[in-house]
Amino acid sequence: MKTKWIATSLVAGAALAVAPLAAYAADTKDTSSMTKTEKAKDYIDDATITTKVKTELAKDKQVSATKIKVETDHGVVKLTGSASSKEEADKAAAIAQGTKGVASVDNKIEVGGAAKKY
Repeated sequence: MKTKWIATSLVAGAALAVAPLAAYAADTKDTSSMTKTEKAKDYIDDATITTKVKTELAKDKQVSATKIKVETDHGVVKLTGSASSKEEADKAAAIAQGTKGVASVDNKIEVGGAAKKY
Protein backbone atom coordinates (compact mmCIF):
# COMPACT_ATOMS: atom_id res chain seq x y z
CA MET A 1 0.00 0.00 0.00
CA LYS A 2 2.82 2.37 0.92
CA THR A 3 4.62 1.63 -2.37
CA LYS A 4 1.48 2.39 -4.37
CA TRP A 5 1.08 5.72 -2.55
CA ILE A 6 4.72 6.66 -3.22
CA ALA A 7 4.42 5.74 -6.91
CA THR A 8 1.22 7.77 -7.24
CA SER A 9 2.86 10.73 -5.52
CA LEU A 10 5.87 10.56 -7.82
CA VAL A 11 3.70 10.47 -10.94
CA ALA A 12 1.59 13.38 -9.69
CA GLY A 13 4.70 15.34 -8.75
CA ALA A 14 6.25 14.76 -12.16
CA ALA A 15 3.07 15.90 -13.87
CA LEU A 16 3.03 19.10 -11.81
CA ALA A 17 6.69 19.77 -12.57
CA VAL A 18 6.24 19.37 -16.33
CA ALA A 19 2.96 21.28 -16.66
CA PRO A 20 4.46 24.81 -16.47
CA LEU A 21 6.84 24.05 -19.33
CA ALA A 22 4.06 24.03 -21.92
CA ALA A 23 4.19 27.07 -24.20
CA TYR A 24 1.27 29.23 -25.32
CA ALA A 25 0.17 29.26 -28.93
CA ALA A 26 -2.09 32.33 -28.84
CA ASP A 27 -1.85 35.96 -27.72
CA THR A 28 -5.21 36.13 -26.01
CA LYS A 29 -7.40 33.71 -24.20
CA ASP A 30 -10.98 33.96 -22.99
CA THR A 31 -10.79 33.09 -19.30
CA SER A 32 -14.49 33.47 -18.51
CA SER A 33 -15.23 29.76 -18.95
CA MET A 34 -11.99 28.47 -17.43
CA THR A 35 -11.94 26.37 -14.29
CA LYS A 36 -9.86 27.39 -11.27
CA THR A 37 -7.34 24.71 -12.20
CA GLU A 38 -6.98 26.08 -15.74
CA LYS A 39 -6.56 29.62 -14.40
CA ALA A 40 -3.91 28.40 -11.96
CA LYS A 41 -2.05 26.70 -14.82
CA ASP A 42 -2.12 29.97 -16.77
CA TYR A 43 -0.65 31.77 -13.78
CA ILE A 44 2.09 29.17 -13.43
CA ASP A 45 2.88 29.34 -17.15
CA ASP A 46 3.10 33.15 -17.00
CA ALA A 47 5.33 32.98 -13.94
CA THR A 48 7.56 30.46 -15.70
CA ILE A 49 7.84 32.68 -18.78
CA THR A 50 8.66 35.71 -16.62
CA THR A 51 11.40 33.76 -14.85
CA LYS A 52 12.85 32.51 -18.14
CA VAL A 53 12.94 36.03 -19.61
CA LYS A 54 14.54 37.49 -16.47
CA THR A 55 17.15 34.72 -16.52
CA GLU A 56 18.01 35.39 -20.16
CA LEU A 57 18.24 39.15 -19.55
CA ALA A 58 20.56 38.56 -16.58
CA LYS A 59 22.85 36.39 -18.74
CA ASP A 60 23.30 39.10 -21.38
CA LYS A 61 26.19 41.52 -20.80
CA GLN A 62 24.61 44.29 -22.94
CA VAL A 63 21.39 44.50 -20.93
CA SER A 64 20.99 45.81 -17.38
CA ALA A 65 18.48 43.31 -16.05
CA THR A 66 18.16 45.18 -12.73
CA LYS A 67 16.63 48.19 -14.51
CA ILE A 68 14.07 46.23 -16.52
CA LYS A 69 10.81 44.90 -15.08
CA VAL A 70 9.23 41.85 -16.73
CA GLU A 71 5.53 40.97 -16.46
CA THR A 72 3.68 38.24 -18.36
CA ASP A 73 -0.04 37.87 -19.02
CA HIS A 74 -1.27 34.99 -21.20
CA GLY A 75 2.14 34.69 -22.84
CA VAL A 76 2.40 38.41 -23.63
CA VAL A 77 5.55 39.83 -22.02
CA LYS A 78 5.54 43.49 -20.97
CA LEU A 79 8.93 45.12 -20.47
CA THR A 80 9.18 48.36 -18.47
CA GLY A 81 11.96 50.30 -16.81
CA SER A 82 14.92 52.07 -18.34
CA ALA A 83 17.82 51.40 -20.68
CA SER A 84 20.90 53.48 -21.43
CA SER A 85 20.35 53.21 -25.20
CA LYS A 86 17.80 52.20 -27.82
CA GLU A 87 20.05 49.26 -28.68
CA GLU A 88 19.84 48.00 -25.10
CA ALA A 89 16.03 48.31 -25.09
CA ASP A 90 15.79 46.57 -28.47
CA LYS A 91 18.14 43.80 -27.31
CA ALA A 92 15.97 43.22 -24.22
CA ALA A 93 12.87 42.94 -26.43
CA ALA A 94 14.66 40.53 -28.79
CA ILE A 95 15.76 38.37 -25.85
CA ALA A 96 12.20 38.29 -24.52
CA GLN A 97 10.73 37.45 -27.95
CA GLY A 98 13.23 34.63 -28.38
CA THR A 99 12.28 33.02 -25.08
CA LYS A 100 10.22 29.84 -25.36
CA GLY A 101 6.56 30.37 -24.54
CA VAL A 102 6.46 34.09 -25.36
CA ALA A 103 3.59 34.95 -27.69
CA SER A 104 4.50 38.62 -28.10
CA VAL A 105 6.43 41.45 -26.43
CA ASP A 106 5.13 44.87 -25.38
CA ASN A 107 8.34 46.92 -25.06
CA LYS A 108 7.72 49.96 -22.85
CA ILE A 109 11.35 50.44 -21.82
CA GLU A 110 12.30 54.12 -21.57
CA VAL A 111 15.65 55.09 -23.05
CA GLY A 112 17.91 57.33 -21.01
CA GLY A 113 15.43 58.17 -18.24
CA ALA A 114 16.06 57.94 -14.53
CA ALA A 115 17.25 54.48 -13.62
CA LYS A 116 14.81 52.59 -11.43
CA LYS A 117 15.97 49.18 -10.27
CA TYR A 118 13.52 46.28 -10.16
